Amino acid sequence: MINTRLSEKPYSENFRNITYMTDIQKKPNHISLHLYHANQCDPKKCTGKKLAKFKLAHLHKTLNKLPSGAIFLNPMAQQALSPADNYNRGIIVLDCSWEEVERIFPMLQRLRLEHRALPYLLAANPVNFGKPFKLGTVEAFAAALYILDHKKQAEDILNKFKWGHTFLELNREPLDAYSKARNSKEVVNIQDEFM
Repeated sequence: MINTRLSEKPYSENFRNITYMTDIQKKPNHISLHLYHANQCDPKKCTGKKLAKFKLAHLHKTLNKLPSGAIFLNPMAQQALSPADNYNRGIIVLDCSWEEVERIFPMLQRLRLEHRALPYLLAANPVNFGKPFKLGTVEAFAAALYILDHKKQAEDILNKFKWGHTFLELNREPLDAYSKARNSKEVVNIQDEFM
């Protein structure tokens, strides 16, 4: 017998996620942003959750939902992100502890992601202000978008934070230089000039 009663909740969690994902994907000329979130941070300070709340990024709680072949921003990657990278599958950032990264890394390898490191940049977030390489989730996404010549999208996501414009002010010169590089090797050479 088929149960025809409506549930108390008109939409299942899966249906809401499908609708939510579709809303994000409708934006033309935008790179799809994906975030693996392990719920290990202070929700009030979490820039990744705020991006998801405003439908500017896809929030994933499981790795198997991350898009295969996407650019994975990995600080340990052997290759720097450059304008030559193919971003058609989106950009992925992890929002979790280093212990969690070690635990899930074998699973990430199976997704055949394009591992890329961000070059030298200064953090503007209140926790790590002025510290090199200590970027928050939104800063990592914004830096990648800027380097990949999606500057408007980078500004849009940073505008959700009071301090967001400061990130671009602190890093405008290196970001402009990185975005004009032809490949990863040039990005690394440019980075040396700013360190």
